[in-house]
Amino acid sequence: MKTASMMNYMMDIRRFLMAASAIFVSMTSSGAFAQTTSTEPTIQPAPVVAPPNTDPSPLPAPPPEKAPPTEPVSPTQSAPPAEPVSPTQSAPPAETSSVAESTTPPDPQLSGQNPLSPPPENKGQIVFFRPSNFLGYALSFSVREGDKGIGKLENGSYFIHIAEPGTHEYNIESEVKDTLRLEIEPGETYYVSQTISMGLMVGRPNLIPSDAIVFQSKKLKVSKAKATDRKPKN
Repeated sequence: MKTASMMNYMMDIRRFLMAASAIFVSMTSSGAFAQTTSTEPTIQPAPVVAPPNTDPSPLPAPPPEKAPPTEPVSPTQSAPPAEPVSPTQSAPPAETSSVAESTTPPDPQLSGQNPLSPPPENKGQIVFFRPSNFLGYALSFSVREGDKGIGKLENGSYFIHIAEPGTHEYNIESEVKDTLRLEIEPGETYYVSQTISMGLMVGRPNLIPSDAIVFQSKKLKVSKAKATDRKPKN
């Protein structure tokens, strides 16, 4: 009985050892497999390379677009020839006389409110005039060359004196004497304006050089008063 129990005991130990050995072997083999699996390098797939183009000829370019054909011009559609100008249809000549008259300003000596003619041949003339003015309205003054009276000016009047070429002195006098010297040339017209300034007792006349524009801007009358010579002093 004792021997059989011992044998059963030994058998149990043997089974236990065999089972433990199997477990050990199993664990050992699984660890080695895991180690082998972890140390094995990963193989990357090779990249896919496109095959080279073995065709040496380039791709043909697209054909250019053709322009639409132009319509031929008919000989009958050409521009008509210019009509020749007839000699009888030439432009009329310009009227030069009317243009010259319109562009040439009028001579102020010959046109204006007061009639005036050119001086005689080889002579000169002086136009003495006195514009209308309230001051000294009732006074009149003789214009003299030296002591000889050549004309007399009333308010708003004028007279013309013909003179030989050369130097001339004209004077006018009331309280005081005023003298004007002129150099006369043949064919020329000179203008002298007589003005009046205040004096102690009466107005004082003055002779001032002027021009045709001032003379023709005033409406004047021809003086009919008679000039007087200066009386010699005793």
